[in-house]
Amino acid sequence: MPAKSPEYAVSDEAAAYIADALTELAVDFEQTHLDQIRRHHQFMAATLDDDTRQLDLFDKYPPL
Repeated sequence: MPAKSPEYAVSDEAAAYIADALTELAVDFEQTHLDQIRRHHQFMAATLDDDTRQLDLFDKYPPL
């Protein structure tokens, strides 16, 4: 698939190296900050559960 814009055009090899580098960066970042990321996700989940404006699309207690 060709690049959509000439300024982003790279060779197949360059694209593979860039993707590998970005993946390694993301994994390293996540490993370094995993506790913070988990706390944030837990906080957001708790906040969403308390939001009365959120529609409940699924029954919390399905029929027996």
